[in-house]
Amino acid sequence: MNHLLDLETYPLDRPDSPVYATLVETCRSDLATNGMFNLPGFFKPGVAQAAADSAKPAMTTASFRHARSHNVYFKDEMPGIDVNHPAMVKLETVNHTLCADQLEGNPVTEVYEWQPFADFLAATMRKDKLYQMGDRMARVNVQATRDGEGLNWHFDRSEFTTTILLQAPKIGGQLEYRKDLRTPKDQNYNGVAAVLAGKDPETKRIMPEPGALNVFRGVNTPHRVVPVQGDRERVIAIFSYYETPNAAFSAEEQLGFYGRTVE
Repeated sequence: MNHLLDLETYPLDRPDSPVYATLVETCRSDLATNGMFNLPGFFKPGVAQAAADSAKPAMTTASFRHARSHNVYFKDEMPGIDVNHPAMVKLETVNHTLCADQLEGNPVTEVYEWQPFADFLAATMRKDKLYQMGDRMARVNVQATRDGEGLNWHFDRSEFTTTILLQAPKIGGQLEYRKDLRTPKDQNYNGVAAVLAGKDPETKRIMPEPGALNVFRGVNTPHRVVPVQGDRERVIAIFSYYETPNAAFSAEEQLGFYGRTVE
């Protein structure tokens, strides 16, 4: 894995070392304070762009164009709130997705399958263990966002979101987010409405460097990708792990996310 990852700076292959323990504690602290952590240069120089370039032929001819109108919850109804509340406003999202079964030979697949990577993520998230998915499509995806497109405001279903930006656009494409806006006991609908209206002063915007590992708590943090401008796509890898082995999407979920199904 030394050919892909900077294991001198980020010693995922030395989990018993003091520097590994320090790295894990730093990531945990950043998650608690900022709702995310970033590890610049996690991929070695050139690896992120090589992964993006490797995906481009299939991205052009075989990716699934996912265009949908949705609210921040991806649900038509929420408890204790009227469908006309500003937190329920419908938004437009467009992106293009390649699934794991379309990424054979891509560096992101090799990294996903490397168990020390999953073990490191589990440690930063204070999980006993994380497992690779059994789903042959959902385990790792590469998404492209093109001129005029963006991933609009939403909460994630999973507690944490793990990504590595492979290619940055010329303009736009930043991750905009509002840390810890809701809790399991308080949906904070008025707070959500303020974020959607651009009236929350705690909303932040970042642009991770290509090759940086980014992990954030997406289940309680509304976030979006600012629309891209120009002819250079935003390309990002998304890694999905679960606390139980062999997790898989239902056929209905596969069809909704990817436009097709596989067993």
